[in-house]
Amino acid sequence: MSMMLQRRAVLSAGLAALSLATVGGGPAFAQAARIRLLWWGSQERADRTNKAIAAFKQVKPDVNIAGEFAGWSDYWPRLATQVAGRNAPDLIQMDYRYIFEYARRGALAPLDDYLGKALKIDDFGKPNIDSGRVDGKLYGINLGVNSSSVFFDAAAWEKAGVKAPAAGHTWEEFAKNATEFGKNKPKPGYYATADASGVEPSFENWLRQQNKSLFSDQGGLGYDAKDAGDWFTMWAEMRKAGACVPADIQALDQLNIESNALTTGKAATAFAHSNQFVGYQALNKAKLALTSYPKVTKDAPSGHYLKPSMLMSVANGSAGIDAAVDFINFLVAVPEGVDILGVERGVPASEAMRNQLSPKLNDVSKAMVEYIAQITPDVGALPPAPPPGAGEFAFVLKRTSEEVAFGRLTPEQGGKQLVTEAETVIKRK
Repeated sequence: MSMMLQRRAVLSAGLAALSLATVGGGPAFAQAARIRLLWWGSQERADRTNKAIAAFKQVKPDVNIAGEFAGWSDYWPRLATQVAGRNAPDLIQMDYRYIFEYARRGALAPLDDYLGKALKIDDFGKPNIDSGRVDGKLYGINLGVNSSSVFFDAAAWEKAGVKAPAAGHTWEEFAKNATEFGKNKPKPGYYATADASGVEPSFENWLRQQNKSLFSDQGGLGYDAKDAGDWFTMWAEMRKAGACVPADIQALDQLNIESNALTTGKAATAFAHSNQFVGYQALNKAKLALTSYPKVTKDAPSGHYLKPSMLMSVANGSAGIDAAVDFINFLVAVPEGVDILGVERGVPASEAMRNQLSPKLNDVSKAMVEYIAQITPDVGALPPAPPPGAGEFAFVLKRTSEEVAFGRLTPEQGGKQLVTEAETVIKRK
């Protein structure tokens, strides 16, 4: 059985178990005085989250929150395993790709009854509140707004004597400049950019620039094998030209900050979510800058959209739901909690919280907020609701891109395989 199928089996089993467990007696959740929180992210996020938990304890001394975290690649199997073992955490950091699947299986508690009461999020604005809705009910609270972005070591690009990534550049210009960087690299074994052919937000942004999408309104794929093949071809050409890291280096990236080629000192550029800028800078000695994605043509759409960087949900049947909701409100609507999280999980959705936080931000956080402000005039609409199984697509794309990079598949074959496996994942439900 392939790793993708094993991962899919774990996720499916976990969701099915929770769906059954929430009918009747319910899972063995912790008592209301002790709730569990599970999240993904870097050590920077863990430090901020644990500090927020400690601060909340001062406000609610009768509530104990036990936290645990994992990297993105390990998070979803861990969550599914806990669900399958009837041991789901009370508080679940949730992603837009997964919330529809979890909510529709009865895994998450609707939070509508708390609006205007324990959840004081009226000034989030309708789009930011609705980003946590599934079929009209509220299952997740927006922890921050972000978008896809490009991070880079400006000094390294300057040392190579090449123009650094900048808003308005095309992919052709980016590839040309990255190739020149490779010819004038500041040090051996160093490349202009990480290989983003296996990075889901990068592929999605590139598709959106061509008025296509990862998923259609009908729940199918919004692109075809030729599109995927063209994407892999673009990166194969950069790889061959020495513009991006080779396959063996890129394969070490486990879709987290710590293992990205920018952080490990193998590349001067990375493609990531804007809220991760704080975490990347914390782990990189060089001063980083950020900008928008290159475009397929000068007059193409930007491909960007504003999304909930992540949401906070509560497990259906949690005995500690009131305490869990209080903690969510502390994170998004109470100045002390908002100050602790800063913008590491995204720019606060609340206008009042943004205004009170902004003067306290350091230069790194301010750069991230300014980036969101800069791209906002040109962003497109939020993509269609992802179909069941959409959360697995990131792993399918990563594995397929690696097969192409190592030469086991041609870009064209990779495009066909990606479509076949992506369709299998979303139809398996």
